[in-house]
Amino acid sequence: MDFAFDARTEELRAKLLAFMDEHVYPAEAVAEEQRAALASPWDTPAVVEELKAEARRQGLWNLFLPDAEHGAGLTNLQYAPLAEITGRSPQLAPTALNCAAPDTGNMEVLAQFGTEEHKKRWLGPLLAGEIRSAFAMTEPDVASSDATNITTLIERDGDDYVITGRKWYISGAMNPQCQVFIVMGKTDPDGADIRRQQSMVLVPRDAPGLEVRRAMRVYGYEDHYHGGHAEVVFDRVRVPVSHLIGEEGGGFAIAQARLGPGRIHHCMRLIGMAERAIELMCRRAATRTAFGKPLAQQGVVQEWIADARVAVEQLRLLVLKTAWLMDTVGNKGAHTEIQAIKIATPRAVVDILDRAVQVHGAGGVGQDFPLAELWAAARTLRLADGPDEVHQRSLARRELKRHL
Repeated sequence: MDFAFDARTEELRAKLLAFMDEHVYPAEAVAEEQRAALASPWDTPAVVEELKAEARRQGLWNLFLPDAEHGAGLTNLQYAPLAEITGRSPQLAPTALNCAAPDTGNMEVLAQFGTEEHKKRWLGPLLAGEIRSAFAMTEPDVASSDATNITTLIERDGDDYVITGRKWYISGAMNPQCQVFIVMGKTDPDGADIRRQQSMVLVPRDAPGLEVRRAMRVYGYEDHYHGGHAEVVFDRVRVPVSHLIGEEGGGFAIAQARLGPGRIHHCMRLIGMAERAIELMCRRAATRTAFGKPLAQQGVVQEWIADARVAVEQLRLLVLKTAWLMDTVGNKGAHTEIQAIKIATPRAVVDILDRAVQVHGAGGVGQDFPLAELWAAARTLRLADGPDEVHQRSLARRELKRHL
């Protein structure tokens, strides 16, 4: 990244790059060794807590949150290059900085829509990195890419809500530090406005009737560092009405507010993944010989490297433009660009990672290099926060309106 940002961003970039070199990359192998020795694979390796303490000491903490009262007060444009750097080690760096999903989105929701009680009980400990959280929306029995399909019921019973439903791929739920779920369900399932049927409520992990049933694998991986992805059952779980976030019927709008920043965070981290893939690809090509000459001299490998560099530079500019628009005209004004980056970035990064795997041969699909796990994460993001086709549909409609 050759162009300059403002002084504060450049200072944070320099500190973060040094933090990655001095602490994060060396901790990757250590974390794997420690995790293998843990009583439960979902427990947090000690080195992760050490990274968190060091990041906090250096002021590299809660950088994602634009609310200066709770976070670093950075704009989307300022945070974007920092998120990119953390994407180079997505299993460790975001968690080390307390900038990992789904906690980031949940903290944004609590900061923007939560009551003082919510903030004291859950936002404070989340900001301090003392607990983790989960966001429960996706369901196994319906196409959850259309959020109006969800079937989980949130029924009023006096001063309580009673929650009944089954969710899956609930990120973070396997981590024993996950102490609260933001649950999206229907408080008015027969309402005339399908976008006013849903609400969000806070559910403590220890609420009777809440069962974290099993871990869901993603391309064979369980994603231990982010707390996995779980199937969760809510069997008449009862919480006080005060656990409602915002207002009844406001769940759909809150979900949309949550997803805007989350999508740009994902896309910047994806670019960081791609940069690491290019680095690994170049190193491998320079040190391996096939058919009498180094891979770096093979025309097809050179084409892959060149195409990867072009793609990354294009994507970065589009994401930075989107971040700038979000800062200047708001998420609604940047709607087209947010959808564009969510379509373009995972697709391109999956392709770059696939080429890097190819250059590494058998090594590319194994555990000695991070490429296979990075590929699985990038490919999953073509589904997470809305699949490609949903964004394409919406983006096409907006374009067509200009001509009809």
